[in-house]
Amino acid sequence: MTSQADKAAQFKSLHIPGNPVILFNIWDAGSAQAVERSGAQAIATGSAPVAMANGFPDGEQFSLEQALTVVSRILQVTDLPVTMDLEGGYSPTPDGVAASVQQAMAAGIVGFNFEDQVVGSKALYSVDDQVERLKAARTAASENGVHGFINARTDIFLKAKPDDHTDEMVDEAIERAKAYEQAGADGFFAPGMVHEAQIEKLTKNVNLPVNMIVLPHTPSQQTFADLGAARVSYGPTPYKRMIAWLENEAADAYD
Repeated sequence: MTSQADKAAQFKSLHIPGNPVILFNIWDAGSAQAVERSGAQAIATGSAPVAMANGFPDGEQFSLEQALTVVSRILQVTDLPVTMDLEGGYSPTPDGVAASVQQAMAAGIVGFNFEDQVVGSKALYSVDDQVERLKAARTAASENGVHGFINARTDIFLKAKPDDHTDEMVDEAIERAKAYEQAGADGFFAPGMVHEAQIEKLTKNVNLPVNMIVLPHTPSQQTFADLGAARVSYGPTPYKRMIAWLENEAADAYD
């Protein structure tokens, strides 16, 4: 069995601009096995599908302990690198974030998403506050000889309608990416971006591997790759499509 440290290094090496690692987000051990059989190089949970599959809304309503129970079961059925969605670190404080990261890394993951939104609100943490939170996460994710991959997420674009995305928002994202890089982030995640020129501007001006997400209204996986993304994920879309199919099948059965 490959060690956690080796899997973490393997996972980091998959982030190649223009040839991105593809993460078809899953929500339990069974979906992880299905995605692995399909040819995945790594497994990624999504906070929304994990929560929704257990009857909870997204946004840290499904507790860290509950999420780690799911992750632990996933780790039992795959030897692929597993990264989890840690949302906002389940705490507003650096110390609280560090404690969450320590628990997650102890479970055996190789990395995690970490948001700059104030969970449950429309606000973002200031750059200075998020940098302090990231520094605490970096320290906690680098213990015991394992370098956990911190995918630092900004919610700038998710907080606005696509038609309202401006070049100034891209500039703000670039500045956040630079600050997050200095704080120890390994990747930069800007979900919700849809305009190709803005995506290309971001990837060309950010040193960190850039993560894009495929949603029904966004560019395709291949377009993201062509624009310089080093990581492409699918978020809640696989779960939502699966559950819609299930509902339709059930409706036919009960008709």
